[in-house]
Amino acid sequence: MAIKFMTAEDRLAERRGVKLFIAGPAGVGKTSQLRTLDPSHGLFVDIEGGDLSVQDLPVASIRIDDWPSLRDIACCVGGPNPSFANDTAYSPAHFQAIGGRLSELSAYHTIFIDSISAASRLCYRHAEQQPEALSRTGAKDVRAAYGILGREMLLLLEQFQRARTKNIVFVAILERVLDDFNRPVIQIQLEGAKTARELPGIVDQIITMEFIDFGDGNPVRSFICTSPNPWNYPAKDRSGRLDQIEEPNLAKLIAKLTGPKQQ
Repeated sequence: MAIKFMTAEDRLAERRGVKLFIAGPAGVGKTSQLRTLDPSHGLFVDIEGGDLSVQDLPVASIRIDDWPSLRDIACCVGGPNPSFANDTAYSPAHFQAIGGRLSELSAYHTIFIDSISAASRLCYRHAEQQPEALSRTGAKDVRAAYGILGREMLLLLEQFQRARTKNIVFVAILERVLDDFNRPVIQIQLEGAKTARELPGIVDQIITMEFIDFGDGNPVRSFICTSPNPWNYPAKDRSGRLDQIEEPNLAKLIAKLTGPKQQ
């Protein structure tokens, strides 16, 4: 029986990373948050291909064009999950098949994934091609494809969550849409509804990055970190360390979350 016992001292001394989700409208500067990090210790997982705002930044990157490649990265970062059968993603067999952990990963404290919105589109294209997403007649079964999408996306997020010592930053687009009653609703742009619904139970922090008008007519770019808030933006602070509004600086935010707790 391989059970690892940790003393209270060991657990408190263990290095912890933050699992952080940043949502914001296009153009608010989400990708530019890479500039606040030490480039020698940050890894940019580029799914959107929209790196114009950081094209001059000397940061290591991995470019992702398909869903299996993103799963491989998640397996490499989070390590093998022994509860999975060897014919499934993130299992010990999967981990061995991709060559185990990349030795280069040890140098990177923060993995910046841009974006989960784009990842969900890759995932859906993968899902709709699976045999389970085809009816008996060979036609596409959209409902089955969305079921696969939901499972795959949640498994991916949970796999990155297993990387205890790493800061994992997921970026997503925030959009305003009209609901069935023609009312404006703010939501995270993701394929399917399951991932957005279950996201708060997986990541530590959900941050909205947006311009906030404090009444003087000069909107200020801000991190909205707690909910409820006056703007009804998605937010969650599991740490209890953040104010409702924080400076939009990812490095400072991570330091506040992982450093000594202020009295």
